Amino acid sequence: MNKVTIIGTGSVGSTIAYTLTVANIATEIIMIDINGDKAIGEAIDIRQGTPYTGSCYVYAGDYSDAVDSNIVIITSGVARKPGQTRLELAQTNVNILKSIIPQITKYAPDATYIIVSNPVDILTYTFCKCSGIPEERIIGSGTILDTSRLRTHISQHFSVSQQNVHAYVLGEHGDSSFIPWSLANISNVPTSKYHEAVTNKIYEPIDKERELEYVRKSGADVIGRKGATFYAVSASVCHICKCLLSGFDTPLTVSTMLHGEYGIDDVCLSLLNIVGKGKVNGKVILDLNEKEIAELKASAESLKEIIRNTEI
Repeated sequence: MNKVTIIGTGSVGSTIAYTLTVANIATEIIMIDINGDKAIGEAIDIRQGTPYTGSCYVYAGDYSDAVDSNIVIITSGVARKPGQTRLELAQTNVNILKSIIPQITKYAPDATYIIVSNPVDILTYTFCKCSGIPEERIIGSGTILDTSRLRTHISQHFSVSQQNVHAYVLGEHGDSSFIPWSLANISNVPTSKYHEAVTNKIYEPIDKERELEYVRKSGADVIGRKGATFYAVSASVCHICKCLLSGFDTPLTVSTMLHGEYGIDDVCLSLLNIVGKGKVNGKVILDLNEKEIAELKASAESLKEIIRNTEI
C-alpha cells in the first residue's frame, strides 16, 4: 500500500492529489488543511472519479490520520502574488512550516517528506533544522520544475521529443538558478551544436541567455496570466513520488542539504540527487566547469543571505 499525506489543499495540493490518483501512484491519500471544509470538498470531488481511474481511497483528515504514511507532501503556506518573488515569502511561510512540523512528525516519523511550498529551498532547510527527520528523507521539489520547463522549451525549439533532451537547472528554485550548458545535450549532441548536426532541417542556434530568462520568469508569467501555477509542479512532484515508491534509483534535480559538495555547506539547493526507495541515496557530482561552479556558489550565497535574515 502506498499512503500519501498532503498538507495544504489549495490549487497545488489538490492537483497533486488528483494527479496521484489518475496516475495510479498512490492507493491512499489523506488531505489535510486548516480549512477543513475545503479539504473535504476536494477529497470527495477526487474520490468520486476513482471508478474510472486507479483504485485509490482519497479522504480528508487530520494529522493523526497520517500514521504509516510513506510520503508526506507539504504545500501549505501563503501563495506567491503577481510581482512577488519567492524569497519575499520567506519568513511568513517559515513560521507556518514551523507550526506544522511538530504536529505531522509526531504521527509520521518514518515518512519521506517532500517540501513544495515556496521559497522551497529555505523551507527545506527549515525542515532539516527543525524536524529531527533524517536528511535523506527530506526533499525539496527544488528545480525539478525548472528543469522540466527548460527541457520543454528546448524540445519546442528543435521540434524534438522531450525524452531526448538532457539538460538541467541547478541551484535555487528562483532568480539565482543557472543552467550548466556544458552538460546539456540532445541524444548526446551538445545543444550548442545540435542545429548544425541535423540534416534536412534548419534551426536557429540555441540562445542560452533567452533560455535562462525563460526558465527564471516562466512561473511569474503564468501567475500573471492565470493567477497561479499548479499543473506542471504537480506533475513534477508526482514524478518524485513515483521514484520514491518504485525502488529504482533515479537522478532528479531536487533540493537537499549540502555538506561540502563543490565547497558549499549548510544550505539546501538543487543538485542532481539519486532518489530511490523511500529516500535520497546520494548526489551525482557533475563535472561542472569553473564558471558553473561559480554560479552554483553564487546561488548558495544568495540563499544563505535569506537564511541569515530569517528567524529559523
